[in-house]
Amino acid sequence: MTLPAEYTMVADPAALERAGLFVAEGRLVVQRLLEAGRFLVHSVAATPSALAALEPALDAMATRPPLFVCDVDELRATTGFDFHRGCLALAYRPETQPFPDFSSATRLLALEGVGNPDNLGGLFRTAFALGAGAVLVDPTTGDPFYRKAIRTSMAATLRLPFARLPGWPSDLDLVRRAGFEIAALTSSACAMPLAEFAKTAHPRLALAVGSEGTGLSRALIGYADVSVRIPIDERADSLNVVVAAGIALGALR
Repeated sequence: MTLPAEYTMVADPAALERAGLFVAEGRLVVQRLLEAGRFLVHSVAATPSALAALEPALDAMATRPPLFVCDVDELRATTGFDFHRGCLALAYRPETQPFPDFSSATRLLALEGVGNPDNLGGLFRTAFALGAGAVLVDPTTGDPFYRKAIRTSMAATLRLPFARLPGWPSDLDLVRRAGFEIAALTSSACAMPLAEFAKTAHPRLALAVGSEGTGLSRALIGYADVSVRIPIDERADSLNVVVAAGIALGALR
């Protein structure tokens, strides 16, 4: 079965974005896309065995998306990259990204300057697992709909609401007015140790983390209500941002 022309864009994220699409790859990620029901699915391309594994999720949908059964070689030839995961799905990006409803949330994760898609996906996965109700990203953070970020997050970028804030960090006033305290996670020796900060109750908290290279900007640190650090061995220069966020969210859960 001939795949739609849109599948030739899979390896070209800019072309996909211009077409208003994103791609989910692998059985579990595609299954979660179908189950979430948050996005209109353009189509699914899968090997026979992968399609069989997706049947329960497809059966639960009000309307099945177009399905294309093919082998791995055809997927590889059409998409232009070495593909082994058995299935792909294309879905439409929302025309406008609504601001997340965090009325019942007690924890949010704010990302500044996180460009690496592995870190971006890992942060969404960590936030989803440790109780964050939404993720807020600055203009320089990468695209949560990028294929690698979706895959690394195990589809958490498709399950956890997020918003990109064009006015950073002042747009965080939206969550501050909702009663959230904003904590900047930094390696500065002047910051409060995490264990000490965690001794006090923080009913609503937005934790801000930055890129591994430069960390959070002075603007964000100055904007935050408090700066918090994770004490580490002096022989280590830093923690991976995903690890640091996991430690902090776990301690403050």
